Amino acid sequence: MTKPELLSPARDAEQLIMALTFGADAVYMGGLQFGLRASAGNFGSEDMAEAIKVCHSHGVRAYITCNAVMNNDDAHALPAFLEELESAGADAVIVSDIGALALSRKYAPSVEAHISTQAGVFNFETAKALHAMGASRVILARELTLKEIAVMRENIPQELELEAFVHGAMCVAISGRCLLSSYLTGRDANKGACAQPCRWKYSLVEHQRPGEYFDITEGEGTYIMNSRDLCLIDHIKELTDAGLSSLKIEGRMKSAYYAAAITNAYRKAIDAAASAQPLKEVWRNEVNKVSHREYSTGFYFDPGGPGQYHGDSMYRSDCDVVAVVESCDNEGNAVLSQRNKFFKGDTVELLTPNDEPVSFTAETILGADGKELDSTPHAKMKLQIKLPFFAPQYSILRKSRI
Repeated sequence: MTKPELLSPARDAEQLIMALTFGADAVYMGGLQFGLRASAGNFGSEDMAEAIKVCHSHGVRAYITCNAVMNNDDAHALPAFLEELESAGADAVIVSDIGALALSRKYAPSVEAHISTQAGVFNFETAKALHAMGASRVILARELTLKEIAVMRENIPQELELEAFVHGAMCVAISGRCLLSSYLTGRDANKGACAQPCRWKYSLVEHQRPGEYFDITEGEGTYIMNSRDLCLIDHIKELTDAGLSSLKIEGRMKSAYYAAAITNAYRKAIDAAASAQPLKEVWRNEVNKVSHREYSTGFYFDPGGPGQYHGDSMYRSDCDVVAVVESCDNEGNAVLSQRNKFFKGDTVELLTPNDEPVSFTAETILGADGKELDSTPHAKMKLQIKLPFFAPQYSILRKSRI
């Protein structure tokens, strides 16, 4: 099996370093404009250049989002941004607008052009047309089945790569192109400011009866547009056999821990599939240890799609992060930075990039001054713990909710 690229989100410097540490082959990130995650941390010009440099020092490719719907003002401003990406050595720019594609070929000719899922590429003729315009990769519409992807792969140039999302949030709209947020809140989803009204609980009100709310029920609840999350960790070989070159994790609005744990799990899944080994249950369980909604396999095996989850729109997770490793010696004596409160005597779990997660008891917790603590009540306080073994920087200590 040809090993596909693992592509992880990088909303900010913290999420970026977690993706790099836990096994991403490439990351995607956004600048302060032109992307579809306006509320993510994102990167200014100097920070972007530094982030690209950090990626390359790890042997990781850096893709920059430029896939918002472009208006005339954007068309005027975009060339300068593209020239910055060219100068910074970005590996690819992700575009959805054909004008942006044309500008990228003019102002960033050494930067690859990847066509965003927002472009809604559903067929091989569209893919071929975009390739002729200069695209080197197409990020497929999320509504395609594996069979449809395989047909596309057979009918496009071999050098044109196919990428698809394999994990994370999904949208009730066709490939994310939605006006609901704009209509209800004035926040444009196609400019990165979605208020996620598809996740709201709706009731019916009759004009002559103000204050009387009637449930709009669908099955067991009223969250009538709330989509399930995507999870394909058990289907790496099928995805690769269908012709995908890159497997993408959604999540630039999510935590650094999410990027670490999900990247780590899919890294292990891809490596296992490439060596024709079964995926260990320990890695399959990792997807439940991050914040997520009910999982599905999206449209890949069923043209009807993931289905909606009507009961609620809540996230759920089996674990909370309690600390992140800052340094550790060969005997496991570690300095950590607190993330959530935990107590002496708690059972915690250590997640590292290379080893299976290990549970142990926090028998002794020391503060930065070396004095023994009963708990860790202060945000990002420094603490010292004896770990079961050496753990590299950015390894994670978490506590089960179960």
